[in-house]
Amino acid sequence: MYAPALVMLGLGLWGLDRGGMWRDEAVSFQVARRTVPQIWQLLHDVDAVHGLYYLLVHAVLAVHPGEVVLRLPSVCAAAVTAGLVGALGSRLVRPRVGLWAGLLYAVAPMAGHYAQEGRSYALVAAGATGATLLFVRSAQGGSWWAYGAVLGVTCWLHEFAVLLLLAHAVSLVLARAGARVWRGWGCAAGAVVLALLPLVLVSRTQAAQVAWLRRPTVATAEGLLRGFLGPTAGVYWVCLGLAVAGLAGLAGRPGEVTCARVALPLAVVPPLVLMLVSQFSPLYVDRYVLYALGGAVLLVAAGADAVAGAVARSAARGTRGDCLPWRGPLSRSWLVTLAGVLAAAVSLLHQLPLLRADRNPGTRPDDLAAVSRVAGRELSPGDPVLFLPAHTRNVALTYPGAFRGVRDVALVEGARASGTLYGREVGPGELRRRLAGLDRVWVVADLDLVTGRWIPGSRTERAKLAVLNQEFWEREDTARNGVTVRLYVRRVSERPAPVPMLPRPGRW
Repeated sequence: MYAPALVMLGLGLWGLDRGGMWRDEAVSFQVARRTVPQIWQLLHDVDAVHGLYYLLVHAVLAVHPGEVVLRLPSVCAAAVTAGLVGALGSRLVRPRVGLWAGLLYAVAPMAGHYAQEGRSYALVAAGATGATLLFVRSAQGGSWWAYGAVLGVTCWLHEFAVLLLLAHAVSLVLARAGARVWRGWGCAAGAVVLALLPLVLVSRTQAAQVAWLRRPTVATAEGLLRGFLGPTAGVYWVCLGLAVAGLAGLAGRPGEVTCARVALPLAVVPPLVLMLVSQFSPLYVDRYVLYALGGAVLLVAAGADAVAGAVARSAARGTRGDCLPWRGPLSRSWLVTLAGVLAAAVSLLHQLPLLRADRNPGTRPDDLAAVSRVAGRELSPGDPVLFLPAHTRNVALTYPGAFRGVRDVALVEGARASGTLYGREVGPGELRRRLAGLDRVWVVADLDLVTGRWIPGSRTERAKLAVLNQEFWEREDTARNGVTVRLYVRRVSERPAPVPMLPRPGRW
């Protein structure tokens, strides 16, 4: 399906140069610019789950290091996903359903958001959708080796893509598949799990990376549903009604792989399982299940086709005997297809303000380019700088020009040399000693941290806060999207009065 892919490509390229990266993109950017041995060293300590993606982006940024180039793989992957969703709809129902589903995916704000992210999620969605198309082909009598290979690579891009296996198993249950199909799928699924096992074992030792996640709630599930069907009320309720109509496809002959039998598990099972697991060990973020969006739009398109078919049959009964040329079956089919395309265009126009706002870097959790501009204006070579917490050093690693020549007070070893994301810092005692010799220090800080909305677990981070609060006054403050650049000066009363120098006897 070329039309959905082209629409997604155009929307993805629109406003791609936002003029700034946020923290996760900045990690992709600064890690991918390291050498392959340095990336390999990093993955032993942190971010193993993104290792394959970092190596891919390393090759891409070798052509030209820049934020637009960083995001291009995601744009292309999103375009491929829209085309694959269209191919799924065409195979499972008919071409117009594929066209509608692909276009709905392309205009969805959730798909557009991650199409412009320099992270792995759009690529995972492309791999998962491709694996689902291969699953359908295999269940209808094809070979399973390509399915296993594509899904295995996709899981190495992000391990939570393995939840797709559960969705496909539910599809086989709904289809009442035969023993031969179950055998083929089981062998492919076993190979995927075995191939993924090393990544799972390593990533389990790095679980502290997701310690910030919280248990999902009913509101979380509602938010995801709106992300799948449309954030605006008008689009949401129409799509919800059509998706319910699309569930009629659950009925079918035993062994038949219908659109509803594939799309419903794809849309529901991965998010539901991850949310349930997250009640005990929080792991859920909506971007981890972005690939489930394809199932939702397939249900909507299939429901629209069912409604259009019912309307067409009713109209045909009411106009029996009318021989006008535009009332023929072929003409009606083209008119229905065009009506669906126009409905997708209306959905795009309705959600256009959301898509436009998403091109603003201020809609991300932070804007490191804006922070670097403040730092470049305020800092001078030789100025002491403290990053609080350590991950705010990301701005200096991504935009080093603004921090050229400054003294990083807490740093012991740089990020590349230490094989870490942000470098190694001194302990609390050495940090206090270094700060004791300073009359002023610039602090690049997480705004929530310095305002007391959360307390760091690291002893070094707590020591930074304690020294700043006890021994320094805040002199200047410039905040940008959750990150603040502050000048702290030492409290005069905290410093002992200087001892006067008395002349030694006999030196007059």
